[in-house]
Amino acid sequence: MGSNSWLAIDVGTAPMLRARELRFAWERFVSALGRDASDDVDPEDVREPIVDSWRRSAEAGIDPTGHELAPVVADEDEAKLLWEEHPLARMGALIHTCLAPIADEADHLIVVTDGNGLLLSVEGSPRLRMRAAETMNFTEGTLWSEPGAGTNAIGTAIAADHAVQVFGPEHFNEVVQRWTCSAAPIHDPDTGRVIGVIDLTGDFSSVHPHSLSVATATVQAVEASLRLGLQEHDLRLRARYGDRVASAPESRALVTATGRPLTKVPASWGTAGRLAIPPGGGRVPLPSGEVAIAESVGPGEQAYLVRSTARLATAGRPLARVTLLGHDRAVLEVHGRTTTLRPRLGEILALLCAHPEGLSAGGLCAALHGDEGSPSSVRVEVSRLRKLLGPWIETDRYRLTCDVETDVRRVEGLLRAGQVREAAEAYPGPLLPESEAPGIVDAREQLDAWLRQAVMTADDPDALWAWVNGPTGTDDLVAWKRLLAALEFRDPRRSRCAARVGELRRSFA
Repeated sequence: MGSNSWLAIDVGTAPMLRARELRFAWERFVSALGRDASDDVDPEDVREPIVDSWRRSAEAGIDPTGHELAPVVADEDEAKLLWEEHPLARMGALIHTCLAPIADEADHLIVVTDGNGLLLSVEGSPRLRMRAAETMNFTEGTLWSEPGAGTNAIGTAIAADHAVQVFGPEHFNEVVQRWTCSAAPIHDPDTGRVIGVIDLTGDFSSVHPHSLSVATATVQAVEASLRLGLQEHDLRLRARYGDRVASAPESRALVTATGRPLTKVPASWGTAGRLAIPPGGGRVPLPSGEVAIAESVGPGEQAYLVRSTARLATAGRPLARVTLLGHDRAVLEVHGRTTTLRPRLGEILALLCAHPEGLSAGGLCAALHGDEGSPSSVRVEVSRLRKLLGPWIETDRYRLTCDVETDVRRVEGLLRAGQVREAAEAYPGPLLPESEAPGIVDAREQLDAWLRQAVMTADDPDALWAWVNGPTGTDDLVAWKRLLAALEFRDPRRSRCAARVGELRRSFA
């Protein structure tokens, strides 16, 4: 074996001879399960990263005899949607260009996964794709993490955060041992987190050391492209919103949703690093001991304007807390007073919160009444809301100028951060559920659909449990069925799931 412990085969190694050696070592390891099986593995026979992975696979309860295949966590339509929405989908052409020559020559599949090891794209000859799908459930929508499928290049690359080649009997699950794979993790240029894996998979007889180097080089090209895209995105945000900081640079900063500063941070804050931006915005503790407020710069934007509360206190700028989810009437807390708003005022406040850039009189009227209604009636309602908020609603273009925290922004922020279970637990119900205002209906349906899609594809039973026990998910038969399949046999929640599935089936019959 070569000196590179992440490479399975060097050019001087005969694959069949190496496969027999590894098979004997794997059998000794499996026969010793229940005690420290790694003691039965000679480090000259099996590489350290593989032994470590075998140990993790055994601890995860993976059956090495091949009776369990990689789990399906997304159906064909869900997997397609996840791929279309994933940042690596834009890199598809680059990945193909880099890998197609070696994949065609060696008869390998080109595979892209998400950061958890969920297969999003499998490209290659129909014959090889079918064989991989039939023999080891290697197709879009299956989970190839180590806890899901045992030692394999995709899962082990994620677990070790390192490019790795896995050959034949190095796979922990016996059913996968006719295959070889080379995979490298892809990192988010902003956070450094693994967001996906690029993998080459083929028959173990076609193993070649170059496949790992090509996969690694492809990842480097993809990460370079992602960094360039991030730089361009940063420039756009500074150009569009930098003037909001320029007017008061001693108390403001523009930052990303991950807390990375896009403009210079005021020296009085005591930090030049990332800020802890809460999901959806809100209060931000500063190292100086001050508290700042983070406010989204606009819908769909991954950036926040952070303002020092010391400056705000001097200017008398208030913080308004707004509750909009799960209740027919919005609740406004401002100036130390809590008010339950009548429906129309709640709808206006919800729309202004959803549009921090502001709405024209006509735009607000359309969001409230559709094609009916008149801007003059909207002006009357806004004037009533101003009695509660004071001068913190601009009237040339309706916009909130105070700082705002809402439960909607919190749920949206958790979803953007990938904290699906926390988002489901923080979601008490739909946005103003009795409102028929077109703008509210659209926002309500979008948030509900976003949360459901995230819950259904998160591979997290606790997120599903929170969803089905909420007012929207309680009649969601598909979600209850998925939860029932995901729960461990001894989980006390299974009986409740089984009963509810039966109830819903009877009601739909």
